[in-house]
Amino acid sequence: MASKLIQLKSKACEASKFVSKHGTTYYKQLLEKNKQYIQEPATVEKCQELSKQLLYTRLASIPGRTESFWKEVDHVKGLWKNRADLKVEDAGIAALFGLECFAWYCAGEIVGRGFTFTGYYP
Repeated sequence: MASKLIQLKSKACEASKFVSKHGTTYYKQLLEKNKQYIQEPATVEKCQELSKQLLYTRLASIPGRTESFWKEVDHVKGLWKNRADLKVEDAGIAALFGLECFAWYCAGEIVGRGFTFTGYYP
């Protein structure tokens, strides 16, 4: 166990050195590649305008998303009606999906508690 910990520590040090050496180069390349998306000048007014555009674009997409949701619900209802034809693989995938949702819920609860398992801080 101690040898694995030492290996992990050395790998983390190597990764840290790599990022510190090549991180700024990657950052500059990324900005240069995506410079058409950068708003100049970056004023408070421009940022507020962009945030409003994002908000209203998201709000405008709600009807399409609700339509997709109800299509998914109808599909699940159809699968439930024909559950005799359901394969073991499909049931396994559904069970894994449910387990993953529960795991994300538990992770969110732990983060919300301040990374404690026993309860919330007073």
